[in-house]
This record gives sequence, C-alpha cells and structure tokens, in this order.
Amino acid sequence: MCGTAAIASLSAVSRPTRPRHRAWLAVLVAVLVAAASAGGWLLTRDTSQAVSSSTATIATETVEETVSASGTVEPARTADLDFEVGGTVTRTFVEVGDTVRTGERLAAVDDAALVATRSAAAASLEAAVAQLADDQDAGASDVQVAADQAAVVVARADLVAARADVAAATLRATIAGTLVAFDLQAGDVVGSSGRGAAAGTTTSSTTSATSAPVSIVSAGRFVVEATVAAADVASLEKGLAVSISPSGVSEPVDGRLTEIGLVAESSSSGAAVFPVTIAVSGTRDDLYAGTSADASIVVSSSDVLTVPTRALETADGATYVDLVTDDGTSRTAVETGETYGMSTEVLSGLVAGDVVEVPGFTPPSGGSDGEQGQVPDFGGGTPPDFGGQMPGGMPQ
Repeated sequence: MCGTAAIASLSAVSRPTRPRHRAWLAVLVAVLVAAASAGGWLLTRDTSQAVSSSTATIATETVEETVSASGTVEPARTADLDFEVGGTVTRTFVEVGDTVRTGERLAAVDDAALVATRSAAAASLEAAVAQLADDQDAGASDVQVAADQAAVVVARADLVAARADVAAATLRATIAGTLVAFDLQAGDVVGSSGRGAAAGTTTSSTTSATSAPVSIVSAGRFVVEATVAAADVASLEKGLAVSISPSGVSEPVDGRLTEIGLVAESSSSGAAVFPVTIAVSGTRDDLYAGTSADASIVVSSSDVLTVPTRALETADGATYVDLVTDDGTSRTAVETGETYGMSTEVLSGLVAGDVVEVPGFTPPSGGSDGEQGQVPDFGGGTPPDFGGQMPGGMPQ
C-alpha cells in the first residue's frame, strides 16, 4: 500500500508538467510564425521605402602600393662582451636586469701584471729614444740610425698595447641598454680570447657566434627582422616607409626599411625569400623581443581622383555616373582606372568637387504569383496584425 501511495503521489506531482511543456512549445511555434510573417512583410513591402539613394563628393584619395613582409621583433642593437685580457675577476659592478650606459663599468680583473708590463714598455720606449739621440749625436752610420728609429717605433707600439691592456682590465658597456646576461663573479679566471667588446657589438639581433658571458640589448629601440617574397624584392630600396603590425599591439607602428638581403633564403614552405631589416621609429615600451610582426612596405604612394564604386553604371560598353546638377541628375560618361575596394580611380569625366548619386540597396523581390517559396503578401506595406493574439491563441 505504501508503494502504491508513493507511485500515486509521484504521478500527481509530475502530471502538471506535461501541459506546461506543450505551452512553451506552442509559444516557440508562435514566435517562429510571427517572425516569418514579419520577415515576409519586410521583403514584400513597397521597395521605394527600402531604397534610399545618397550622394558623394568626388575627391582625391591617397593610394599606396605595398609589399608584405613578416618576421620577428628584435632589439635594435645587441652587444656580446668578454674580457680582452686574461686575469682573475676581482669585482663586478652590475647584475642581470640592470640598465647600463655606454662606457659604464661592468666588471674588472686583477691588473697588477698588466700595470707592470705597461711600466716596462714605457721604460723601453724611453731607452730607445735615448739611444737614437745618442747615436745621432755621435754621427753613427745611417744603418745604425735607421735601426734605432725602428726600435723606437716598436717600443712605442708596445707601450700603446700595454696601455690598452690595462684599460681592458675593466670591462665596460659598449652600448646603452639592458643587461640580459651576466655570467661573471669575483674569483672567475678569464682568458684572452680575442673576442673584444667591439667585435661583439652588433646593430641587429643576430646571435653572436661567441659564448660571451655578458650580453646587452638596446632598451626601447627595436627592429623587425623579416622576409619578403623573391618576386617583390626588386621593388624595394632602403628608406621606404613601413607600417608594422606587431602581435599584441592594437595600433600600427611606423618604421623604415634599413637593410635588404642580397642572398635568398628558403621559407618554411620552400619558397625563395629575401631577408630585410625594418627599424621601428622612436622608442617603444609596448614591444617585446621575440614577438611576431607583419609589415606593409610602402613601395609607392600617389593621390588619385576616386568615385564610389557603387556609383558607376555600365551600358553599351561605356561607364557612366549620375552627376548631380542644379537641374537634377544627368548621366555622365567617365573613364576609370584601378579599383581600390569601395573606390575606383577616375581618369576623366569628373573633377574634384563634383557630386554624384550613389544608389541605395535594393532588397530581394518577393517573387511572382504562383512561384514556389513566395512569402505571403500582407497588404503591400502593412505589417501582419494578429488582433492582439499570437498565432496559436497566445497573447502578443
């Protein structure tokens, strides 16, 4: 009995939900029917109410011919630095992330031996100069005097090199920027590797072949290392204006084409491309090295007279516009050139300041009588009236 009562109770609770489901279904059907009926009225109403022509004034428009490029944002300058002399690092003055100035001290090695070498070189030069003077005063042979003069030259060169070595005992920044690598600490022994600071400084982001312990990148100054199709490289020249669209930046960035590669490379698809370098104008704090960028290199720019493309009409092989005059409109023949999206170049027939008529949009026809798929006609301009009720008896 309990089970029967429970089933009866469950039935009593669930039974009212069925009519509610049917009611919502009826509402949905009613809405769809109403929408279709209203759409039919919109399509079959008097087209003169939907068509609204406008006018446009003829004016010049700047038209640009561009070449597309794609690549990566990189620092404008990179310096990979190492000591030019051997020794033990005695002190460091900076750490990774620091902003440094050109000439700022980065690290130093023990220079005692270098200073001693410099002193010896100075003494040697002094002795060589004295020997030359003595031999000249003593009337020595030309051969002896020439030998003394050569000794002076050698001694002077040795002193210059010794002084440079003492200066090189302090590693200094060759560019201003941010320290992105600094693998030196007190007690490290460094050796002369011939990888001088000047040799490790570049004006692009190309990675140095050395494994220098110190690396600096320019702060706020960037380039885009990109490639262009082989078919486009002939139209390029240094100095062309470029519009850059870096990833993550909403507005285009201005730039200039600074380098054009002479040797083709192979793209990921196997096509021949040429490398180019684009310098980003000004200092930017919204760009980051390593992000991708697309660029449009402006090959040529000119001002041309244009007319809205929709204003053009063609008849009997000729092109016309409806020129607006004080007396109304008159059909005027024009000669056109290139089409640029919504505008078309005008070569003759119009001048700047002329006003032309631009036809409005004409909606599709409701179809002829008896045509399959014809939308019902609700009175040529009167929307359907359901008498306060939606189809199916539902209130509006």
